[in-house]
This record gives sequence, structure tokens and C-alpha cells, in this order.
Amino acid sequence: MINVLLVEDHELYRMGLSMVLEKADGINMVAEASDGVEGIKKAREYSPNVILMDIGLPNMDGIEATARIKEFLPDVKILIFTSRNSEQDILSAFSAGADGYVMKGATPEQTVSAIKAVNDGVGWIDPAIARVVFSNLGGNVYSNNVVDSSIDKTKNVYGLTERELDVLELMVEGFSNPQISEKLVISRATAKAHVHSILQKLCTATRTQATVKAMKEGLV
Repeated sequence: MINVLLVEDHELYRMGLSMVLEKADGINMVAEASDGVEGIKKAREYSPNVILMDIGLPNMDGIEATARIKEFLPDVKILIFTSRNSEQDILSAFSAGADGYVMKGATPEQTVSAIKAVNDGVGWIDPAIARVVFSNLGGNVYSNNVVDSSIDKTKNVYGLTERELDVLELMVEGFSNPQISEKLVISRATAKAHVHSILQKLCTATRTQATVKAMKEGLV
């Protein structure tokens, strides 16, 4: 069961989304908050698995709240859920430690899928957001939340090994650690170790940040 904290200031929207999530299989709504400060308090109180975080919050915005929550709950998954699609907001959210970014126009099914994906350690990027951030990179095709790409090993300036580049490619494509282990015929522990090494070499804290950095800097 995935314990979810919803941080949303619009009362009617928060109520509607709560109803959707409470009906979803495998999801347990543990708490709600209406601003960033309350979100931090509820996160500390309930230690949820996933936090669904709006950006435009009173008292403290969702980006700052994300950064502060990650300081005392580094393993919590934070999924930004917002109507904001500016490049500055998107990159700031990921820099703060967000594990995914989904637009409020997403269907209930897509939102639930995003929650389950980030809970499993797979970064989720809304296709509309991917186009906003990476439109200048060229050569990548986005379908739903999956990136169709191939690693350009000639641009590896981070000392990634051949195997780590293989793992990074699968991370970009949205594979979880168990799926990576199956795909590359390695143990789950080895897959996890490769992912940890990739995060360290790319100087990133989360899988999503590593994916974003890899795409921004031409590794994909």
C-alpha cells in the first residue's frame, strides 16, 4: 500500500483528487495539507511514501517545501502536481529533489500511474513537460512518460562505465531496478549498485535528476 500525502491549496480540487486517490487500488490517503508549511508538518508527522505537491501554495511554495522535506525525509518520493509548465518551475522543482512532474490536466489514471511509478523509483515526466524542457535537444521522441532514446557514449565526461551507460539508458526509458536487472541479466543488488554509482558520478540525488541531467547534457 502506498501512503500518500496531498498538498494542494484549492479546496474543491483537493477534495476531488482525494476522492480519486481513495478509490485507487494500492493507494492510501494518509493526510492532506493546504499550504507548504502545513505540508512539511504533515510530512514529518506521517512519513508518507509519496507526496503529491502543488507548486503555487500559500505561505511557502511547493518547490521550497520539497527541498525542506527532502532534508529530513530523503527517501520520500515527491511528485509535483501543478498547472505550471514554465521551464524555470520545472527545473527548479527537480533541483529541489522532485521525483516526478505531472500536469493537472492529466487523467486520474495517469495521475495514479505517476504516483505508482515514482513510488517504485521510476522518474515520471509529463510528456508536455518533456517537450518544454528538452525541445532544443532534438532527436528524442516522447510518448506518454517514456523517452525513446539511445545513449551517445561519445559524450560521456563523467567516467561512467559501459555497463553504467547501459543502466542509464534503461533509467531514461523508465525501467525500475528489478526491470533493469532482468533486462541486463544481472542481480537486483548489482542493478541498485550501478544506479547508486550513476547518481554519485552525475552528482544527482534522485533517479529523475540523473535522467534530466543526462538528457540536458547530451548523454541521450
